[in-house]
Amino acid sequence: MQQESHNHQVIVIGTSSGGLAALREFFAELPSDLNAAVFVTMHIGDQPSALPNLLAQTSPLPVAFAVNEEQVQTGRVYIAPPDKHLLVKKGAIQVVRSAKENHSRPAIDPMFRSAAISYGSSAIGVLMTGELDDGVVGLQAIKAYGGLAFVQDPKTAEAPSMPTNALRHVVVDGCLPVAELSERLVQVINQRTAEATAPSESKRIEPFATENDLTENSSKGGLYALNEIGQVAGLSCPECGGALWEVNASSLRFRCHTGHAYTAAALFHGQDETIEEALWVAIRALHEKQLLLGRLMQSSKDGGRIGALPEYELASEGLESHKATLQALVSSLRAG
Repeated sequence: MQQESHNHQVIVIGTSSGGLAALREFFAELPSDLNAAVFVTMHIGDQPSALPNLLAQTSPLPVAFAVNEEQVQTGRVYIAPPDKHLLVKKGAIQVVRSAKENHSRPAIDPMFRSAAISYGSSAIGVLMTGELDDGVVGLQAIKAYGGLAFVQDPKTAEAPSMPTNALRHVVVDGCLPVAELSERLVQVINQRTAEATAPSESKRIEPFATENDLTENSSKGGLYALNEIGQVAGLSCPECGGALWEVNASSLRFRCHTGHAYTAAALFHGQDETIEEALWVAIRALHEKQLLLGRLMQSSKDGGRIGALPEYELASEGLESHKATLQALVSSLRAG
């Protein structure tokens, strides 16, 4: 029987590359009477997605995209919709199109953070297969607010980066293959239900609380709020070009005043993309200059002005050398 989840357990699951197979395996092992609401953020971007239908094929629980202001009920699975962050509020759901975090929308960190703040010790975070480290900061928030943190065993993950980074930066409560994660979480839920464990008292823990406020409402004076939880980093945001603040936190991370947020790894990745774009612009400009030189050479030949040809040919060779150097830099970025 479904009921409102004001005082019940919530499970929040984050995943990316390889996540569909992992989620299908996870949900196949859950009971139909699970006394918890389950929330899932997968990096599906802004494209139409059939994720709820695909998960419903193996899940004994009803699965659907989350709807803004929808009441949270136990025994249901809520999926972050395309291009929206899913925030888990006390008794209700908030779906927002605020700034990307770690280059993603939907992103895992906003969901984990909101669940930690709203449900405290009643929140259980699970980080599965995926690249980079979205969700690691969110697991830190869940632990700070008294909840539990679990990760998929990286050895069983198609993309082990996310669970591996979680193990480096979070004291987790379990690291298991997906099917065993399901079994363990059911045990935890049943034990807490039998003990009638009350959720921990709500409190503000920084910088998580302020970051959650900014995600919920990006117009809440971002500049002033960021000054309270960090300091200007002297770096620019890869998404919008704005100034970045280094957040006062146990692990290095950054936010800009428009709301974009990055772990150090995500920012490094974003800088690589910015550099690559700039290199391709330079390569294009060099190629266009070569095309112009080619026309000048042909014009000189047609007009019998062959004295200028050696200079044009030398310039074209120099441009070709510069292009090769820049293309080698692009290749080295991709290899890194």
